[in-house]
Amino acid sequence: MNNYLHDSANIAAITQVFGPTKGHWKYSLLNLLLRVSVKWRHGLEVNVSSVRDQVTKLDRQAPKQLPGLNRLKANADGVSGEWLVPDNHQDNRVVLYLHGGAFVASSPNVHATMLAPWCEALGARALMVDYRLAPEHPFPAASDDSFTAYKWLLEQGFAPKDIVIAGDSAGGNLVLSTLLRLKAEQLARPACAVLLSPFLDFTLSGRSALTNAQRDPIFTSAFAIGVRSHYAPAELHSDPRVSPLLGDFEGLPPMLFQVGSTEMLLDDSVRAASKARDAKVPVQLEIWEKLPHVFQTIDALPQAKTAAQRICQFVGQHTDWTH
Repeated sequence: MNNYLHDSANIAAITQVFGPTKGHWKYSLLNLLLRVSVKWRHGLEVNVSSVRDQVTKLDRQAPKQLPGLNRLKANADGVSGEWLVPDNHQDNRVVLYLHGGAFVASSPNVHATMLAPWCEALGARALMVDYRLAPEHPFPAASDDSFTAYKWLLEQGFAPKDIVIAGDSAGGNLVLSTLLRLKAEQLARPACAVLLSPFLDFTLSGRSALTNAQRDPIFTSAFAIGVRSHYAPAELHSDPRVSPLLGDFEGLPPMLFQVGSTEMLLDDSVRAASKARDAKVPVQLEIWEKLPHVFQTIDALPQAKTAAQRICQFVGQHTDWTH
């Protein structure tokens, strides 16, 4: 356990822990399958083509067409993306979504499937940003694209109070780095932010990077060390633009973190939530027992549905979106 977790008074006030439900043997089986099919392939020398092939295969298993949802191409001031538009959307509401994929890959069908219930429940459109990928486009390309997409929404007339920014894994990094950049450039910040298993610390200084290395069903220490160099060189790993955990959180909007208890990245969320609380930022931290990295994308899991409901509740608390 790290020092933040030892500070029980600080963490207890913002943390909820979700234990396994009935039939939790199924989740043990899921983690075993992930270990066999995913984890063993990850080594220090990250083959980006192999990672992309693996992600593409998973993405093909997700539906392209979703009931009650239109998928439209988007161009946000030169940054490509995709609109997810539910039948019940209100024109003024938008979720800006920054996908995960270790900065090197994307899975638009998987993420659209996850976001569809959010959009329907919130009556909001989502803009999924297809930011440029490393290693062909290293830092600051993805960060710049995310920032540009947010500014473009403002230019289209969306009020900051009607923008929610969200992302998972690498996308969670981009969410927080975008918020820090908005603050630095004195631009209006969104209503709130949702970060799913974010990768916030390229220095890998969180203790869970070591203590959960064996327990994490997806990532290995070697992969975490290897993949980060594709996005940013070692001399930038302690730069808050690359490791936004190291930035100044004062003045940031309300944030919700959801993370699995056995993730190597657990402490990224725990420490970020603690920093947010210390900076007087409204924050919620949810730790989901024995669930894998970005479990919210696994539609068959009942916890994924519960997590989506909690995300929508959080957004509802920090916007005036009502049906």
